[in-house]
Amino acid sequence: MSLDEVMVTKAIVEGYLESFLENTEVEAALVGAGPANLVAAKRLAEANIKTVLFEKRLSVGGGLWGGGMMFPRIVVQQAAIRILEEYGIRYHEHCKGYYVANSIETVAKLTARAIDAGAQIVNLVTVEDVMIREQDRVVGLVINWTAAEMAQIHVDPLCIRARYVIDGTGHEASVCRVVARKIPGAIIGIDGVKGEKPMWAEVGERTVVEMTQEVYPGLVVAGMAAAAVCGGPRMGPIFGGMLLSGEKAARIVIGNLKK
Repeated sequence: MSLDEVMVTKAIVEGYLESFLENTEVEAALVGAGPANLVAAKRLAEANIKTVLFEKRLSVGGGLWGGGMMFPRIVVQQAAIRILEEYGIRYHEHCKGYYVANSIETVAKLTARAIDAGAQIVNLVTVEDVMIREQDRVVGLVINWTAAEMAQIHVDPLCIRARYVIDGTGHEASVCRVVARKIPGAIIGIDGVKGEKPMWAEVGERTVVEMTQEVYPGLVVAGMAAAAVCGGPRMGPIFGGMLLSGEKAARIVIGNLKK
């Protein structure tokens, strides 16, 4: 069989556009494909929630890839080991209560299982704003190509509709900051986006799960974005809290959608 380059082009463009159009109206739109949102995406898709996950970078995985200071290993505590086992992520016990996994394997398997469950992942797309309706409730996302943002060229964005949005954008908490900046009087969480505190792994791992919540109508926060919004400390290359936070974020959305 001969190969026609134009047919390759058509196959790619038509395939992408079909998927893109299918995901312009969803039940859950997740922003930032770090560990928390990768777990949330799988849980939501397994619950038959139509889910799309946007990542502004070329690669998914957030801060997982680099492990600790470019050593591709992460630590997970006992509370989250069941998630590693569910995903088939190999680990070993370094000492009591400290379990070590390969960060690259972790990204690969979290991503594959989210896709296998039915979640759609879209990379190289930046969320620059939210869509609102009555009472300024968040009802969707305003998206654009990351390349346009990087080139600093003016290109009008497009929009997708979602019943719930999860901000999993890490330290930036970028979706929450947009809402706080652009909606007069909007209060994110209890008293606004506080910014994360310095390192305290034990407290950070506990509070990142506690802080995972609906912080504004239609907007749930997960992972390091939850710490940034609620003023929790950072925790470094221990990721159990991230995984558990994503799980909790999905539970919140599923529960609200079923009301």
